[in-house]
Amino acid sequence: MLNYFINKAFYAALTLFGVVTVIFFLFNVLPGDPAQMMLGQNEDSKQLATVKAKYGFDKPISTQYLYYLNDLSPLSFHSKNTNDYTFLSEEKYSAVSLFSIGNNTLALKFPYLRESFTKQGKKVTSVIAETLPNTFVLAVSAIIIAIVLGIVLGIVSALFKDQWLDRVIQVFSTFGMSVPSFFSAILFAWLFGFVLHKYTNLEMTGSLYELDDFGEAMHIQWKNLLLPAIVLGIRPLAVVIQLMRNSLLEVFNQDYIRTARAKGLSEYQIIRKHALKNAMNPVVTAISGWFASMLAGAVFVEYIFGWNGLGKEIVNALNTLDLPVIMGAVLVIATVFVSINIFVDIIYTWLDPKVKLE
Repeated sequence: MLNYFINKAFYAALTLFGVVTVIFFLFNVLPGDPAQMMLGQNEDSKQLATVKAKYGFDKPISTQYLYYLNDLSPLSFHSKNTNDYTFLSEEKYSAVSLFSIGNNTLALKFPYLRESFTKQGKKVTSVIAETLPNTFVLAVSAIIIAIVLGIVLGIVSALFKDQWLDRVIQVFSTFGMSVPSFFSAILFAWLFGFVLHKYTNLEMTGSLYELDDFGEAMHIQWKNLLLPAIVLGIRPLAVVIQLMRNSLLEVFNQDYIRTARAKGLSEYQIIRKHALKNAMNPVVTAISGWFASMLAGAVFVEYIFGWNGLGKEIVNALNTLDLPVIMGAVLVIATVFVSINIFVDIIYTWLDPKVKLE
């Protein structure tokens, strides 16, 4: 088990290192000066020079890359010179100094994702911390809808194979996989938030937290979660239905299922005690992949419904060329992907003891 985790941690670190390298050079070879992006139309030569020195934009691209790796690393080296970019200031880094090596200090810190270009020096970690929980709530709600309905409908479809009920579920599943999320979002927002508003009491747009009528306090509006969660869950729901149905039909043909039937067990007992657990492996794979992708793929759904999540923040950052926010969001999403893949490998050993952690 220990060797497995060390192995996984090593490959995860390599993957994230590759992601960091790609996003750094991808966004730093774009035309335009980052310092000018930060200052907008109000810059002058003195301000420009100050900002470049503060953020290391006056250094060669290779040096900027090393600075970026140093910012992200939990263990990092920092200069004692207050004029250097890597100076260990409390305002910039949340770090604990370990020991000094000459003119440098080795520190333990939380990864520093730098500051937003457009939010008056606000840290990217703060921007992500404010928006990621909303996206997480949306993604969890959508995946719960997909899991519960997908498994139930997949079981029903398998039990009534080639009958009219199975065909209806298959048509719904095919339709769900075919329709793009942005089209479903527009359709659901218009139909349930506008046309049927007086019956559903749902709004076309809205987020998890909204100001009250007096503009004084924020309140949770759970009803705003319903439409975006359903829309985001339609495609994974369709996939879970298909996988559950096909996997269950395959399990039904196994010898131990025939033995269970010969012993007089009911279909409910066979499914609950024997078939369901063994049919879940492909479903778990699909669910893990969809959940991770939802954190990145909720962009259109969040933007159309006005949901203040990470996806909407990425769109706003792209519109304003807020590069640190974009880079930080991509890195967080990549970290979630890697973490979920490791977690799924562990779940496999519980679902199927034949799967070994190798």
